[in-house]
Amino acid sequence: MCLLMCIPSVHLFAQTKTDVDRLLEKYKLVWQDEFDKGQIDTAKWSYRGDGTKRNFAFVDGEKTVSFDDKGHAVIKVVQENGKYYVGQLSTDGHYNPKYGYYECRAKMNKGIGPHVAFWLQSPTISKSPINNTRENGAEIDIFEYHRKEPQIVWQTIHINGYGKDHQQNGRKIPLPAIDTGFHTFGLLWTKDSYCFYIDGKKTWETSYGISNRSQFIILSTELTGFGGEPSLGNYPDSVVFDYVRVYQPR
Repeated sequence: MCLLMCIPSVHLFAQTKTDVDRLLEKYKLVWQDEFDKGQIDTAKWSYRGDGTKRNFAFVDGEKTVSFDDKGHAVIKVVQENGKYYVGQLSTDGHYNPKYGYYECRAKMNKGIGPHVAFWLQSPTISKSPINNTRENGAEIDIFEYHRKEPQIVWQTIHINGYGKDHQQNGRKIPLPAIDTGFHTFGLLWTKDSYCFYIDGKKTWETSYGISNRSQFIILSTELTGFGGEPSLGNYPDSVVFDYVRVYQPR
């Protein structure tokens, strides 16, 4: 037998680089939380919106945010005494970056009702004049997910606040494997564009609603009706985050 037939080509074992792999060759890690402390890192995060009511649920970080022994942040939707509770973690006041590549690794919720998200928010999104997103910023949904459309990931830009001037542009990304464990969700934000990624693959690029101001990171569960009728859900339900990382150009 030819000896060459017994020597496998190195090309057969070379791992194909993803879009994100190629991107990160020019970027460096500047901020991260691997959620391995077993508790909230108060130098990086605060509960957001505690005590407020958002549609069907009250926001309560103490009731809904926990950390397991596997290095995960778990944000739940719970039902107690006929009331629903959701949770949000925010870096506002701790880390408010501008531009860069943002990524999380997360496992989705299981039931109808909640929707879960990883997003960037501007504290001045509702300011006048309208359509001045470069100064006022935007809401940038790196991913939103719910079980009403169980094989779809939403990537959306919201501008001009949430009243009569609100506008949005986005994409619904088919992802049949979304309910099989963890997936990565990323955003490259530059002064002129947003580029979205799922599992290392580029999914959407846009220049709509570009923000040129600092914004903050949010991890959240919601119960607004977007994810379906809340009474049809099974609680507690949760989204699980393995990490959040931010990169800037080298």
